[in-house]
Amino acid sequence: MNSIQSIIIRHMQTHADFAACVQLQKETWGQEFSEIVPPTVLMVSQKIGGLAAGAYDEAGNMVGFVFGQAGFIKDNLMNWSQMLAVAAEWRGTGLGNKIKLFQRDFCLRNNIDYVYWTYDPLVARNAYLNLNKLGACIESYVEDFYPDGNGSVLHRGMPLDRFIVKWDLKSERVQQALSGRLSKLDVKGSPVVNTECDDSGNVQPVNLELHASESVCIEIPKNMEQIQSESLELAAIWRLNTRRSFLNYLNLGYVVDGLYARGERRFYLLRKNGNKHN
Repeated sequence: MNSIQSIIIRHMQTHADFAACVQLQKETWGQEFSEIVPPTVLMVSQKIGGLAAGAYDEAGNMVGFVFGQAGFIKDNLMNWSQMLAVAAEWRGTGLGNKIKLFQRDFCLRNNIDYVYWTYDPLVARNAYLNLNKLGACIESYVEDFYPDGNGSVLHRGMPLDRFIVKWDLKSERVQQALSGRLSKLDVKGSPVVNTECDDSGNVQPVNLELHASESVCIEIPKNMEQIQSESLELAAIWRLNTRRSFLNYLNLGYVVDGLYARGERRFYLLRKNGNKHN
């Protein structure tokens, strides 16, 4: 079993580092992925405040990386985390979390308090990492963030809706997350607003009436990638169903607290009129 204790995370420095990053991008998103970040951009970004760091195993192989660009949002210095990838054999080991904490340390050392990035709301493992483990918060839901599909095999046939998240590195929420206090959520009494479960336990995305409650749950699949590989029609139904629900409640001022697991089912918990996470 792979152990992240043996992993070394460091800034990319050599041509071999940059080439390994390009290769890992292709292995993650496919050979036809149109958004590959080339070696020159990886190299130059570090000279102007960006981050290009790789995670290396004991043999010196790159098994993960993060790439972030420096910039400003509302006059605040920030890092836009453009890409993070973990090699297939290292997924589920906690390596993604370790890479993000390296990014946090880098930003804080350089007086950067905010990190932004996007992720697919339907990918449960990323939701749990981003919201529960790291303490990031949802800024907005964007339909078709990448309208051309960007050539990735991971995205075939699907509208590429995305959450934009903000990671306020010094916030109380982040402190709670890093200490493990956001890993479990209480969703008792919060109705599920977008799915129904039949007598056999099969879950179906359904356009239910979106009633107002103090808190609600929006269900997503445990493994969206498997659904997408087996039925693009069902995957599209999940996308449109959850899009409708998220846009409705976020526009009403609900705040996403995090992801909740109940057996094989996964739910986002949203609270009415919650204070925007700082």
